[in-house]
Amino acid sequence: MGKGAVRFGITFLHHEWAAATPAARRRLLDEVASAGVDHLVVADHVSFRGGGGSDGLVSAASILAAHDTLGVDVAVYLLALRHPVPVARQLATLAELAPGRLALGVGLGGEDRAEMEACGVDPRTRGRRTDEALGILRRLLAGEAVTFAGEFFELSDVRVLPTPDPPIPLVVGGRSAAALRRAGRLGDGWLGIWVSPERFAQAVAEVGEHAAAADRGTVRWQHGMSVWCGLGASRVQARGHLSAAMEELYGAPFDAFERWCPCGTPEEIAGFVAPYLEAGCSTLNLVPQAGDPAAAVAGVAEVLSLLRLPAAATPST
Repeated sequence: MGKGAVRFGITFLHHEWAAATPAARRRLLDEVASAGVDHLVVADHVSFRGGGGSDGLVSAASILAAHDTLGVDVAVYLLALRHPVPVARQLATLAELAPGRLALGVGLGGEDRAEMEACGVDPRTRGRRTDEALGILRRLLAGEAVTFAGEFFELSDVRVLPTPDPPIPLVVGGRSAAALRRAGRLGDGWLGIWVSPERFAQAVAEVGEHAAAADRGTVRWQHGMSVWCGLGASRVQARGHLSAAMEELYGAPFDAFERWCPCGTPEEIAGFVAPYLEAGCSTLNLVPQAGDPAAAVAGVAEVLSLLRLPAAATPST
């Protein structure tokens, strides 16, 4: 995979983004675009760990309206908590307003069972419900008239128009065997997190095998990897930024994540992520922590400059 084919994204924690004024958000987006970033990544939760979260499609709409060129990847959207028909309408509307600038990552979001239960969804059914909803969503976004009777949804000759042009990529997140099957059967790619480059390459191969078994033909794969990283003048400073943010969000010690989360200078971050590009990653999403969003963007700009160097000049770990 040539590095010129890679899409680069950046993720801000929602409070970093939402706390700013509209003018400050627009300035930050301009800085992101100037840094060579292709898209922002936004999360999606309805009521996470006692009520936190943000709506992924609302966040996407706000960014698409505030900037003329940046794209948005929603990663990952908790499709099991929604009915696929109104989701298809929301996506079609966004695609009409900002064609070619939206990608949807779909995941189970099983970290908090209470979030599922708050929406009336039995957590034990979230995998089957996601499969069913994703299959319907793909057909609706392709412009089909959908008639369907399943375990969770029933439709009779339903269409959602206009059909997004170009199509909206549907990428599946998750590290389980079921997630890889879902990506191969129903997705346009797989989105990894907290896996090694070797496991990433293996997962990509497994997704391709599932697609072949489903007789899907040629798929324009958009396999991605999300990497939390700490940036700073020293590894100690960078680790402090990253550990504080991750421990607050996940409620777990940073030690549980550290092996997958590089800390240090832009050169060190670039060296850590470069093997994922060689393993087949075509969408690299960085979740940088550097003390404040402006410093994070500046650090990411340096990382991307290094990754775009000829392969022989790319730093190694």
